[in-house]
Amino acid sequence: MTRLLTELSAPGIASALGPDSVLVLPTGALEQHGPHLPVATDLIIAQAMAERAVAEYGEGLDLWLLPPLAYTKSDEHAWSAGTFWLSASTLMAVLTDIGRSVAATPARRLAFLNGHGGNSALLQVANRELRREFGLRTFTLHPGLPPDQGGASPADELGMGVHGGTEETSLMLHLRPDLVDLDKAERWVPEHLADYRHVRFGGSVSFGWLSDDFGPSGVLGDPTAATPERGKERAERSVEYLGAAFAEVARFDPAPPA
Repeated sequence: MTRLLTELSAPGIASALGPDSVLVLPTGALEQHGPHLPVATDLIIAQAMAERAVAEYGEGLDLWLLPPLAYTKSDEHAWSAGTFWLSASTLMAVLTDIGRSVAATPARRLAFLNGHGGNSALLQVANRELRREFGLRTFTLHPGLPPDQGGASPADELGMGVHGGTEETSLMLHLRPDLVDLDKAERWVPEHLADYRHVRFGGSVSFGWLSDDFGPSGVLGDPTAATPERGKERAERSVEYLGAAFAEVARFDPAPPA
């Protein structure tokens, strides 16, 4: 059973939650994902992984699922129709208001389960702001760490499978195969960038980028290598990881023991 907080009454929330309850907010995006994937890809993945993790571990860890946040910071894809995005200031205001609402419940732990790499930096800022302003314990985690933030990418994507590539497409073939059109999938890996040691995805020097900087498709990776079997395995690994991560989120306390 998925523990969906919004299915409780207001008095039910007040009685069911405690200070160590963890509210899980999936953060997705609505943005272009090339010609082969829907614009809701990040939203679908974040919500599905959150639902599975909370269903499996929620009872033991006191996890409660919030409805997902669909409109987020996707301005790197603003050049494309089908991208619906909020500015950094607007999203920050939204996250602050959500944090204020969480603080009005007995829960003191809020975890953003983020399915869109473009949200990560702002969510880190929000973590600290919500900690300072409302006294919440705040966390950001991903179903799988994006390659441009230190996560792994298949070797033949040269560390650049960050958007619409093998892993994302495989996950969607597992979760929503009806929304994937592999006939339109094309490999798009900017191999000339592999010679850079420092200025690269996941390198020591970060850089600002738009998804059409690398080519007209908006894809960074190789969706042609995707399979539903790979997606199923990736989803199972993700849920297992999330269980271990949420177990630490549920008990994390930075103060030294008395």
